[in-house]
Amino acid sequence: MKRLSKVSILAMLLALITASAAVDLSAQTKKKPVIRKGTVVRKTTPAPRLYTVDRSERLRARMNSTINSKTARVGDTFTANVTEDVRSNNGVLVIPSGSKLTGRVDAVVAARKGGKPGTIDVSFTQLRLPNGLTRRINGSLTDLDTDNAKSTEEGTASGDRMKHRKIIFIGGGGAGGAVLGAAVGGGKGALIGGIIGAAGGYLGEKFTKGEDAEVRSGTEFGVVLNQPISLPKFAEVNP
Repeated sequence: MKRLSKVSILAMLLALITASAAVDLSAQTKKKPVIRKGTVVRKTTPAPRLYTVDRSERLRARMNSTINSKTARVGDTFTANVTEDVRSNNGVLVIPSGSKLTGRVDAVVAARKGGKPGTIDVSFTQLRLPNGLTRRINGSLTDLDTDNAKSTEEGTASGDRMKHRKIIFIGGGGAGGAVLGAAVGGGKGALIGGIIGAAGGYLGEKFTKGEDAEVRSGTEFGVVLNQPISLPKFAEVNP
């Protein structure tokens, strides 16, 4: 009986030892999170609030280089700087002065005999802010002063409320410069009258060659947005 009791006690001790070992093994096999030195836990930054610049908003711009209807080719690009701050439709500064516009030559015709001036048709495809933020845009050349694009005493004429007018650079600005003019059907049709003042080249002799359109560095003009764009509030450093 005593022998049986000793066997029972021994069996119980073995069972306890086995159970304890199993618990320790289970604890050891659980994977603990490994934190490596130098690991930076980044917090998720919420997306910045965007503000809208409406379609038909006009940006004042100044040319950074010179293009000429005699040498320009379709696809050539150029840049112009925004000269005045632009705010969203609720008054937030989104495009500061100094922002860069990228333009593209869409069509070009050199001056021809018969007093026909050269023309350059352009569009604007990109906006780059001073902090490096870029946006694709759809912009067209326009007058600086009025939405209706009235003619001015300086010999600048551009489209008014008539449909299908497109504003282009036209030779005839005096000393080889360019003026703004309206063309029918997106620049493919005949030029509409409206260039006034000393726009030499229009009324030249039959065999007299017109003036090429030369848009010089420093020339100021307007860029009208054909589609709205959304931008965050401008900050010196892009978030």
